[in-house]
Formats: sequence, C-alpha cells, structure tokens
Amino acid sequence: MNGHVATIHDLAPQRRLRRLELTITRRLDGLLHGRYLGLLPGPGSDQAGSREYRPGEDEVRRMDWSVTARTTVPHVRTVDADRELTTWTLVDATPSMDFGTAELEKRELAVAAVAAVGFLTAGTGNRLGAHLLTHGGVRRFPARTGRVHLLGLLRTLLDVPRGRPAVAPVPLAEGIDGLRQTGGRRGLVVVVSDFLDGLPDEGVGGAAGPPPAWEQPLRRLAARHQVLAVQVSDPRERELPDVGLLTLVDPESGRRREVSTGSRRLRERYAAAAAAQRLAVARAIRRSGAAHLPLSTDRDWIADIVRHVFTQRRLAGAARPPTGGTA
Repeated sequence: MNGHVATIHDLAPQRRLRRLELTITRRLDGLLHGRYLGLLPGPGSDQAGSREYRPGEDEVRRMDWSVTARTTVPHVRTVDADRELTTWTLVDATPSMDFGTAELEKRELAVAAVAAVGFLTAGTGNRLGAHLLTHGGVRRFPARTGRVHLLGLLRTLLDVPRGRPAVAPVPLAEGIDGLRQTGGRRGLVVVVSDFLDGLPDEGVGGAAGPPPAWEQPLRRLAARHQVLAVQVSDPRERELPDVGLLTLVDPESGRRREVSTGSRRLRERYAAAAAAQRLAVARAIRRSGAAHLPLSTDRDWIADIVRHVFTQRRLAGAARPPTGGTA
C-alpha cells in the first residue's frame, strides 16, 4: 500500500479523503486521467479530433501541432474519453463490508475504488451519481459534476454506521435493477461489492449450479451500459488461520458460530469452498458481459487498477480492426 492509505481509518474524515485523493492523483494522474473508457474494453484512446487548448486544464503533450499551425490557434488532440460522460456507481455498504484483517476494511477499499473512478472520470461536463446499499436501505445521490460532489459522496460512504445488523436489507440484485432503471443514456456503471449476496447455498462450484441472484440484473445492466464489477475481498475470506477456537459472526444477521480452526480438514474444506465461491462469482460476472476487477484488502489496489486498465486496453487494441491508408 506504500503507506498512503493503510491507516486512513485512524484519521479524521476530511484528512482521510485528502490523503486518499493525493494517493490517487500522485500514482494515477497522467497515467490514466481522461481515459475512463480504458477502465473497460473499448476504444478509450481512439482519436476523436481536436479542440482549442484550455490553459491550466490541458496537457501540453496533447497539443495537435498540425491543427495549431493551420489555424494559428492552439489545439489539443481529443480522444473518445473526452466526450461528456455520466458515471453511475452502485456501492455495497452493507454490514458484510465492515470487515478487514489487512491494511484496510472492505468498506474502505470500496471507498478507494469509488474515489479512483471519480477522480479519473472527473472532467468538464462529466457527472457522477451513486446508489449506496446500506443496512437501512438504499441512499440515492443524483448525477452531478465537480470535486465537491465527489468528496461529499465519499464522506457519506465513510460515515455509514458500522456494525449494525441489516434492518431493511436490499438485495444486491434489487440494487442493480434499481440503478438500471435510474440510468439514462449509455454511460459507465461501476458496481462495487463483495458479491457475496445472492450466491446459491449449493452447487456454487459446479457448471450446472444455479447462478447468483444478481447475475441476470447485471446482464440487463450490461446490455445498456459499459459495466465494471469491482469485487472487494479480504484474505480471511479465502482461508482460515490456525488460531484455535474462533467465533464467526454473520455481519448481516448477527448469528454466531464457534469453529475449531485447529482442524486441518476444516481449514481445507473452508479454502475449497471459498475458492469455488470466487470462481462462481467470476464466472457469473463474465457471463453477464461486465468487466471484472478483483481488489483485496491485503494488496496494492492502485497497482491492481493499473494492471486492469492496461489489460483492457491491450484487449481493445487487439480487437480493433486495422485502419487502411498510409501514414
């Protein structure tokens, strides 16, 4: 984590957000900024023409010198990503996200993912809206422009009460459908969740097992928008350590169960079930047509975002037909 956000939960909300913003802009700005379509498969860096240079807003390295010479007015090259964009985010802030055994809680990692998307898609005319799934239902934020709006949304995410059982739970599938009904013209939709809600109790590892309840709504959403599914997880969800008797708590219902982690067989069964669950989630996201970005609380999430973006750009470049003509 390079020490930037490892302890953001120890800071006041305003300082947390400032540190998070600096982390993102220092490591990503200039590398990804202005190319939000690169978050997903698609022609995010296709040349789309030129426009007049905006001092203090545009980078000199994007100058279109041929157009500038012809018109005697400074112009910069534009790409598809410069067109106005409306981004919608669906953020899981239910009790299952209030868990973390590494540098971050899953909730904090979700906030970081939304911040990265928000800062990277920020631009003239670009808007960001959000639906938050909380223990008490859905909180909706209209799509608006500006840094103040983004920071307000992130602050709300950080301030959602922790450790409360769900009193008016909204299933992830229902949240996705609600977002689909809200969205207007085609845009970018980012769903941030652990995707544990709606998984079948049986058959998660088999090809013939029932699909997650959220798969069909995600498929319908992806038929209309470009969709990025950001899956957040924690290493303890993948394997149990040998720490003797351990009390496990279901954060959604509050139910408790004691297990003996000293049993090697139990740990192996847990790891196998967790692996099958991860595979089921990945397959469901792939079948829905959404792009899949896994993030973990024990990994460098910014590096993972960068790798994802570069992979999607390579795939988009390989799929794009060659253009004719001579240089």
